[in-house]
Amino acid sequence: MSMRIGKTCIIVVISICLLGVIMPAANLAAAPRDTYFEAEACSRSLRQSSHKIKYRHNWIRCIKKYQSVYNQDPDGPWAAAGLYMSGKMYQELAKFSGKESDQKEALDIFERVVKRYPKSRYRHKAGREIGILSSKTTIKKSLPKEKPAPPEGLAPKEAYINAEACYGELRKNTRKMKYRHHWLRCIDKFKSVYKKDPAGPWAPAGLYMAGKLYQKLHAYSNTPQDLKSAHRIFSQIITQFPQSRYQVKASLEIQSMPEFEEREAFAKSDPIAEKIKTSEMRKESTKGISTPSNKSAPGGMITVTNLRFWSNPNYTRVVIDADREATYYHHLLKKDPSINKPQRLYVDLSNSRLGEHIRKSIPIHDDLLSDARAGQYTQDSVRVVVDIKSFETYKIFSLKDPFRIVIDVWGSSGAKKPQMRPPADTVKKGGKIPPGSLAKQLALGVRRIVIDPGHGGKDYGAPGYLKGIHEKKIVLQIARRLAKKIRKELKLEVILTRNGDRFLTLEERTAFANTKNADLFISIHTNASRDRRAYGIETYFLNLATDEEAIRVAAMENATSTKNISDLQKILYDLMQNAKINESSRLAGYVQSAMVGHLKKKRYSRIKSKGVKQAPFYVLLGAQMPSILIETAFISNSRECKRLVNPRFQDRLVEGIVQGIRNYIKATSPTAHLNIPPQESIARSDG
Repeated sequence: MSMRIGKTCIIVVISICLLGVIMPAANLAAAPRDTYFEAEACSRSLRQSSHKIKYRHNWIRCIKKYQSVYNQDPDGPWAAAGLYMSGKMYQELAKFSGKESDQKEALDIFERVVKRYPKSRYRHKAGREIGILSSKTTIKKSLPKEKPAPPEGLAPKEAYINAEACYGELRKNTRKMKYRHHWLRCIDKFKSVYKKDPAGPWAPAGLYMAGKLYQKLHAYSNTPQDLKSAHRIFSQIITQFPQSRYQVKASLEIQSMPEFEEREAFAKSDPIAEKIKTSEMRKESTKGISTPSNKSAPGGMITVTNLRFWSNPNYTRVVIDADREATYYHHLLKKDPSINKPQRLYVDLSNSRLGEHIRKSIPIHDDLLSDARAGQYTQDSVRVVVDIKSFETYKIFSLKDPFRIVIDVWGSSGAKKPQMRPPADTVKKGGKIPPGSLAKQLALGVRRIVIDPGHGGKDYGAPGYLKGIHEKKIVLQIARRLAKKIRKELKLEVILTRNGDRFLTLEERTAFANTKNADLFISIHTNASRDRRAYGIETYFLNLATDEEAIRVAAMENATSTKNISDLQKILYDLMQNAKINESSRLAGYVQSAMVGHLKKKRYSRIKSKGVKQAPFYVLLGAQMPSILIETAFISNSRECKRLVNPRFQDRLVEGIVQGIRNYIKATSPTAHLNIPPQESIARSDG
C-alpha cells in the first residue's frame, strides 16, 4: 500500500514539473505578442492626444512597453519589432524634446537591432534610420568648425547676396560638395533671407534657392528626405506668394520631381486635374512670367480642418474633416520601387486650403496602412495621401453636416479556415476572436457586442416632453442596463462606445465597433416627432429608405436634412453588402418582436409596434457585423417620456432586447450559446 502511494506521488510530482515546463513556454509565446499590441495601443493613444504628446513621461511609458516585448523573449519573433519601435519612439520624442540624448538613444537601439537580428526585416528598417540619424549627428559635430553666421543685422538683400556667395564658393570646391553640412550651411543662409522679412520682395527668392539646393543635395545624398524638403519649400512658395514669379518657378520644379510624375498620368484621364495643372503652370511670355489666376470659388476657400483614424489589423477608417462641402477626386496609385514609393491612395479636394493647426501627418502603422498625410498640393487644392502596406478593398464616401470624407480600407479576411474546436477554445486571451468573415463569426457564435448609446456631450439629442429630459441621458441609462443584462443572462462580452457624457461622431461609433471585432452592433436611441401624439417602438437596419417616415427618422439621427439623405441613397448601392443587410434584418426582426411582446406581457398598455424598417443611417455605414438601430420609444410623447425615465420600464425594455438577441443567436448558430466562458466584468470604452 505504501509503495503504491509512493508511486502515485512520484507521478504527480513529474506531472507538475512537466506542466511547469510546458505552460510557461505557451505563455511566453503569447506574452510578447500581447505586450506588443498593448504598446501599439499606447503609442496610438499618445499620438491622438495633443495634450499627452507634450509630456515626456507619456512617451517613456510607451517606450518601456515596446522594450518589454524584447525583454520578455529576446530571441522570439516579436523581439526585433519591439526593439525597433522603441527606437522609433525615441526618434519622435527627440523632435519634441530637442534633446540630443533622445536622438542618441534611438541611434543606439537601431544599432542593436542591426547587430542582433541580421536576418530580420527590421534590420533593414533600422539601417535606414541609422543613415538618417548619423548624418544629423555628423552635421552637428561639424558645424562649429564653419565660419560664423552673418550678423543678424544684415538686410534681406545683403543676406541673399551673402547666401549666393556661400553657394558660389561651394560650387567651386568639389571636395566640399561631397559633405552634407556644407550644403545645409548655404541652405540656412537662403532661409534666413525669408525669416528676416517673410512678406518682403526677397523672401520668395530666398526660399526658392533653399529648395533648389535641397534638390541638388539630393543628387549627392540620395536621401528621400532632401527631396521632400525641396517639395515642402516649393509648395510654401506656391501657397504664400501666388503673385510672385517664383510661384511659377516653384510649380515647374515640383512638376519635374519624380514624386510628382503621378500627377501627369492622372491629369491625362481627369479633366479637373488637367484644369488644376493648367492654372498653376503658366508659361513665360516675352515680357516676363504671367502668374496663375488666384480666383476662389464663390464663398471663398474650403478649409481642411482635421485628419482622424481608427484601425485594427484587418480594418482602418481614415476621416478627412472640412468646414464646408468640397468636390473631391480619388485615385489609387501602383507601387513604384524605382522611386521607393509604396502603393498609395490619394484624395484631392478642390478649392481647398489646409487649416492652420491641422496635423499634416498621422502615423498609423497597422497591418494595412503606414500613415496618412495632408499637403497643399496646389495653391487651391489639398491632397491627402494614404500609404498602403496591403489591402483587399477600399471604399470612399462623404457625409454632411459637417462635411467629411470617409476612407474605409479592409484587409484580407483570411484564406485559411480555422480548425473545428469547441466554442470555448476559439476565444483568445482577453476575449478577442480571430477576425474573419460573417460566416466564420457566426460559426463561432456571438462573443462580443458593441452597444452604442446615441448622442452625448454637446449633442443632446431629442428634447423630452418632461422639462430637462434629453435623449442622450436616457439612452446611456438604457445602454448601461442592457450591457449588465447581456453579461448576466448571455455571458457575452459587452463594450460601450461611450460610458459617460461624451461626444462621438457618427463615423467614429461604427469604426469603434469594427476595430473591436464586434459580432453585433446595437445603437440605442429614442424617437421624437412634432406630433406629440406619435408613439411606438421601431427597429432599423441599414438600407435604402422605403417611406417618408424612415427618411425623416434617418435625417433626425444623422443630424442632417432629408435632402442629404436622398443624396446619400445614391451611393448606398456601392457601400452595402447583402450578407450584412440580410443578417441585420434578421436581428432587427428578432429584437423588435421580443421587445414589443415582452412589454405587452408585462401588462404595459398602448404598446405599439411600428415594425422593422430600413433607412440610411450614418452610424451604421461601413459596419462589418450585423447592425441595428433601436428607436425605443417617443421621448416627445407624454406617456412614453414618463416611461423612459422610469428605471422599471427601462429594465423591462432591456429584458425584451436581450430576449431578441438570444433568439437571434439560437436561430443563426443553435450551439453557439453553450459553454461560453464567463467574463469578469463588462468591458467599456474609456469614455
